[in-house]
Amino acid sequence: MLRRHSAARLPGRLLSSTKETKIGVVGLGLMGHGVAQVSAMAGFNVVAVEAKDEFLATGKKRIEGSLGKVISKNVQKGVYDESGGKKSYDEIMGRLTFTTKLEDLKNCDLIIEAIVENLPLKLDFYKKLGPLIKKDAIFCSNTSSLQITEMAKVSGRPANFVGLHFFNPVQIMKLVEIIRNSETSDDTFNKVSAFGKTIGKVTVSCGDTPGFIVNRLLVPYLMQAMAMVDRKDASVADIDVSMQLGAGHPMGPLHLADYIGLDTCLAIVEGWKVNYPNEPSFFVPKCLKDKVSAGKFGRKSGSGFYSWEGEKVGKPL
Repeated sequence: MLRRHSAARLPGRLLSSTKETKIGVVGLGLMGHGVAQVSAMAGFNVVAVEAKDEFLATGKKRIEGSLGKVISKNVQKGVYDESGGKKSYDEIMGRLTFTTKLEDLKNCDLIIEAIVENLPLKLDFYKKLGPLIKKDAIFCSNTSSLQITEMAKVSGRPANFVGLHFFNPVQIMKLVEIIRNSETSDDTFNKVSAFGKTIGKVTVSCGDTPGFIVNRLLVPYLMQAMAMVDRKDASVADIDVSMQLGAGHPMGPLHLADYIGLDTCLAIVEGWKVNYPNEPSFFVPKCLKDKVSAGKFGRKSGSGFYSWEGEKVGKPL
């Protein structure tokens, strides 16, 4: 049974004071910059790490832009005036330390990794990270589809390791999945749950199953929609409108696949197919492979199952 864990009843240093707890975020891309931002907004001091100066500058700019929009909306709502907004913005940005050095994470209490979704790269990262960081620090991977157990083993601290899967955009989406490996301690789990509550998220727990809860259900659903396209059972438009109006979904599965990125969908399901060859729900539809081979990745490339103009979806193709 899934349970929502209330931070108010949980022990651990992460509850004593946000000022006493230092958060590390590695990777300031689409997900990582949002994690760093919401952590700083909740009162935590954050060490934000990128591999190169140019990536660091881009990540910082993303945070500044996103935070500026939040502050502007609060000013419009009357939460505070212009001077109060500027003060809040400066205080939040002041809690963020930007660096390209992994050693600067050495005194962090909880480190969230949000680097590229590639298992060999993540395993190499955790091999390097483990010896640099204090022994009682907790490691969290923001992977959406890779096995937590393998990363936990190479980190040298499986009891202090969980998956911490945020959803895009982190600043808006309320859910966070916490994934335990077989050795994750209750203390680690409780502290991470408390952290999630403190940054305003609802946490759910899950074992180390492929894709965890959301993607374990969502990705096969997307593949089934694409299989209907392959079989010519229904058109792209009719499949999507059926799930919108018949199931109450905010967007149909093919629209959603385009939004996620067809290349991302393909990478996930191909990886699962290799690792779990006897699972019948893990298969690659022909139309997905064909579109990715043609460079049609959906929203990010301007075409997929639909045409796209930036964030605006167009006609089905």
